[in-house]
Amino acid sequence: MNWEMLSAIGQLAAAVGVIPSLIYLAIQIREQNKERRRAAINLLTAQWSDLVQSAQDHADFAALFLEGMRSFDSLDRVAKLRFSAFFTRFTRNCEGMFLYYRDGALDEALWGEVERTISDYFAYPGVKEWWSTRKHWLTDEFRAVVEAIIAKNPEPKLYAAYNLDALPTA
Repeated sequence: MNWEMLSAIGQLAAAVGVIPSLIYLAIQIREQNKERRRAAINLLTAQWSDLVQSAQDHADFAALFLEGMRSFDSLDRVAKLRFSAFFTRFTRNCEGMFLYYRDGALDEALWGEVERTISDYFAYPGVKEWWSTRKHWLTDEFRAVVEAIIAKNPEPKLYAAYNLDALPTA
């Protein structure tokens, strides 16, 4: 056996040894990406939970929220600010989920849940009034998604049992 043959055998052994390493690396990268996606979804879910909790924990905000759903324009300036802060957080959270969906990090079924939630909220006149004053804060792409949902003109039914029309105007 000569040195050239030994060198070729060594190179072959090295090449064969690299293949399992590359496979292992690919598996690790894929798992790392899955974990990153899960962490991002967990963060967005926690943000959503915190957002919903504001109406749950504060009766005055819950009343303001229901009035704002009926008519943003009829709210006083402080109520407009609070309602706007809620929906700014809501739409930013939804936009984050949309970006994850667009990039393939959010499952289509989960995005469908978000889309239905947007549809339920944006069916109300007060949210549409608010949207017209703040939509320029969001990306063009997400704005188009919300505009398409609004264009479907869903009937407001999320809070139908709450009789929003019976609320006194401000």
